[in-house]
Amino acid sequence: MGTCSSLGAALVLATLIPTPLAAQTTEAWEAPTLTITRYDEDWSDLADADRRAHHWTGQFKYIPISDDAWLSTGVEVRARSEDYRNNLWGGADAPDDSFLWARAMPYADLHVGKLRAFVQPILAYSVGVQPSPSPIDQTRVDLLQGFGEVDLGPVTLRGGRQMLSLGTERLVGTRYGPNVPLALDGVRAIATVGKARVNLFAVKPVAPGPASFDDRTSPTKALWGAYAVLPGLDLYYLGYRNRAARFGGIEGREVRHSLGARFYGTRGNLHWNMEGVAQFGQFAGQKIGAWTVGTEVGWRFAGLPMTPDATVRVNVVSGDGKPGDRHLGTFNALFPKGKYFGELSPVGPTNIVSLNPRVSAALGDGFSASLAAMAYWRYSTADGVYGIPGNLLRAPGGSSARFIGKEAEATLAWQATAELELSTSFSLFGPGAFIRDTGPARTIRMIGLEANFRF
Repeated sequence: MGTCSSLGAALVLATLIPTPLAAQTTEAWEAPTLTITRYDEDWSDLADADRRAHHWTGQFKYIPISDDAWLSTGVEVRARSEDYRNNLWGGADAPDDSFLWARAMPYADLHVGKLRAFVQPILAYSVGVQPSPSPIDQTRVDLLQGFGEVDLGPVTLRGGRQMLSLGTERLVGTRYGPNVPLALDGVRAIATVGKARVNLFAVKPVAPGPASFDDRTSPTKALWGAYAVLPGLDLYYLGYRNRAARFGGIEGREVRHSLGARFYGTRGNLHWNMEGVAQFGQFAGQKIGAWTVGTEVGWRFAGLPMTPDATVRVNVVSGDGKPGDRHLGTFNALFPKGKYFGELSPVGPTNIVSLNPRVSAALGDGFSASLAAMAYWRYSTADGVYGIPGNLLRAPGGSSARFIGKEAEATLAWQATAELELSTSFSLFGPGAFIRDTGPARTIRMIGLEANFRF
């Protein structure tokens, strides 16, 4: 389904505070899952002082101020090293690159009755990025999230800067894997209608700058829409505008509409996640007609040692069929997750067919591991290969070959404590016929090392 690798998933999902954190009171208490966005964690149950006393973080997660006011605080500190050889198959400005990302993201979440204020600064620095760090590598000191909120019962209204994670982040995600996550400025309403939870929003992405306190709202891009979550089913509409879009060597104004549905669930050991999106609109006088279908089906072998989980993902994403026909078939993934197909993701979800079998297992004592293989083909031979942000990596170049390449990846993670996780990954991407036909074609190698502390 184009989700992140098991390593990335471990960083996101393997943060449940274990049972030693649960208070041994007459009523057992289960701590909420630590999330990427942080604002959707509910620590209000720690109003009970006895529950706060059962773990050292309790005094930070609920700080009483008055009868109807309290403050929650926390932090994430992450250091990540990546070492590349032959990046972009040897065609990058610095194909051999080894660098360090470091970031700290503390937050404070103030509740006063039905009102709320959430503030999260970011300190993000890089060392060794060649030829020079981009704003996604390093934004120094800035405001990552800051918003005000009012709870009106069935509707919550929010305005300001926030990260936004919709579904499996195929189209709107937090860009958590790189050093500087994606934030958006605007307004949002969250409504509960029966069993449905509906998000309505009108936002603009934040364009990070390389210096401190220079992040700005994008002057060219905007996103609006509605996202409904029902039991086992998501339905959504996303509207998108970019005044400086670029496809096929043409730059112009893009207005694109996306209609999507996601069907997911579990039954016994079987789990599935399937999603389809259709896009239409206008770009520089051309009609847009694009689409994608993603499937993920897996089986958890509960009766085997280490309870391995085997998953197969298949993605088909449209590309442009015939340049110059005033019809654009290139899919736009808008604001997808940062590491889309795995820890090493040189290609993104545009004009692509991908096959991704994966096996993951819990090794015991806090260790988990995964092995994965990926294969990629171009959907349309008239269109090129794109990166995750939608930038063109390789133009068609007259090549009729579809095969982009194959990839293998191994990850290992250790949840050392409830707050600290250490992880590593090793990835290889061998070029296929299309890459060999159109430029440098060396095998990419990437080694990732990461330490992540958060509470």
